[in-house]
Amino acid sequence: MIIQPVVNIAEICSQKGVKNVVLSPGSRCAPLTIAFARHGGFSIRTVSDERAAAFMALGMALSTGKPTVLVCTSGTAALNYAPAVAEAYFQQVPLLVLTADRPTEWIDQLDGQTIRQENIYGRHIKQSYTFPSDFSHHDAVWHSERILSEALNEAVAYPAGPVHVNVPLREPFYPAPGEEVSYNAGVKVIEEDAQEFILSQNTSLKLQGEILKYSSVLVVAGQNSYDNQLLQSIYAFSQSTGAVVVADTISNVQELPAAVRYQDVFLACPDEEKLKQLQPDLLITFGKSVISKSLKLYLRKYKPQAHWHIQPSGQVADTFQALTKIIRSNPTSFFYALAGSTKTKSSFTNAWLGMNEKAANFLEGYTQNAVYSELSVVARVMQQLPENSNLHLANSMAVRYANIIGLKANQEVEVFANRGTSGIDGSTSTAVGCALSNPKLNVLLTGDMAFFYDRNALWHNYLPKNLRIVLLNNHAGGIFRLIEGPKQQPELEPYFETRQALDAENTARDFGMQYIAVHALEELEKALPYFFSSSFGAGILEIFTSSPANGEEFSKYRQAVRSIAF
Repeated sequence: MIIQPVVNIAEICSQKGVKNVVLSPGSRCAPLTIAFARHGGFSIRTVSDERAAAFMALGMALSTGKPTVLVCTSGTAALNYAPAVAEAYFQQVPLLVLTADRPTEWIDQLDGQTIRQENIYGRHIKQSYTFPSDFSHHDAVWHSERILSEALNEAVAYPAGPVHVNVPLREPFYPAPGEEVSYNAGVKVIEEDAQEFILSQNTSLKLQGEILKYSSVLVVAGQNSYDNQLLQSIYAFSQSTGAVVVADTISNVQELPAAVRYQDVFLACPDEEKLKQLQPDLLITFGKSVISKSLKLYLRKYKPQAHWHIQPSGQVADTFQALTKIIRSNPTSFFYALAGSTKTKSSFTNAWLGMNEKAANFLEGYTQNAVYSELSVVARVMQQLPENSNLHLANSMAVRYANIIGLKANQEVEVFANRGTSGIDGSTSTAVGCALSNPKLNVLLTGDMAFFYDRNALWHNYLPKNLRIVLLNNHAGGIFRLIEGPKQQPELEPYFETRQALDAENTARDFGMQYIAVHALEELEKALPYFFSSSFGAGILEIFTSSPANGEEFSKYRQAVRSIAF
């Protein structure tokens, strides 16, 4: 029989609003699997590969904003969750990780599928708990129920993140034939009200006085989920103060009409006098990571007098080596409170917006006239993305190309990317998880290395029809031809690019997906409308290019950027 406290895990999750559960098959985890499967209150998917399962759960949590539960058996299964757990930790995504385990006395006794699972995720987890294995005393039941409430409360408390509960289980794992599993609706549940992190009146007045010392204000938005209220508050602040807002593609702030989107282009300007005109007195930042290396290097060189970072709680990074003040508030509250508090000099605002406009015009003309390469291909994909869709960006060159090209203010596209750890390992799985929990069209832009590395993202019975994968296949790790260092080395091809001869046609066939191959711009322009149509179904658009040619064309692009008359 399954002991009642284990059954209550599912009931507590249900009462605290969990909807999505991702299971991986195993025997030691059978009591947990049965408890969730028979409950009836969850959307449950079974995914055999734990690494893919964990990234799918990450995608679901990103899409819904609520914790997704992961369940796996003991042993190395739990280790396979680690990449997604680390990504969730740094991207601040709520996950509840339940790992089945042997009882304590069997650890290090050469028993099968037994490793040291307590605190297995080290410092890449918000909190780790160990579930009791002996319930002979009623306090143990109270303890087990308390653990689950605490774990779920911790997962969503700011900053959100993954929480681990290790669950030692003894045999028998399975109920007897015909035995019912009963759920205790009166199980103890502890609720925690979310903090609003509103800027106090005194702090608002203090900051309104301080900001008057600065005549040029630059706002840089890091990675963020789409938030309409936040957009409205930033708009109110920038319009009333003249502050410049820089929006990386993953910031989801690109809908602001006057947002600067092409910093990767114009910050390559070689004119020192022009660059000095862009130096802010005050830098205001919020959100998580920034893709643009050009922006990071610029602000580290042309440091502001002051740098304020807005973050409700948690550790704050000094990304630009200029941090002077941490403001414990949610960004929406801050920007509304300081709207109209100062006035940025028009020459500063005009310098940023003028260079941004020239960069936009250059980029549009250049990509439309450029020969067939990854840069011109990504430009056409980005331009033709349907409105009100989700764009997922794999790491390596896919996310960098997308940040160079940018999105228009009126495209209404929300952007996702695993930039917590910036690994390629779960990009496809994360997109699949998001597509399973979000009815919008979900488009993944990925490279061949990231795609083939994560093919098990498609190895399950839940392929979402609203998933489209745009695969840039140059048969190599092409980024190493585009960055300084490896491209000058004789070891480039055999040891950095790691060339491969795969294509995705067989993968598409294996998993029942539609497939289109493209080898020229004309083919791409013809294929995109059909590929993005709702009738197409789950599919892969594979765009074949040459890695050496991509390298040559990207070098030409960089040379052209340096010749722009900013």
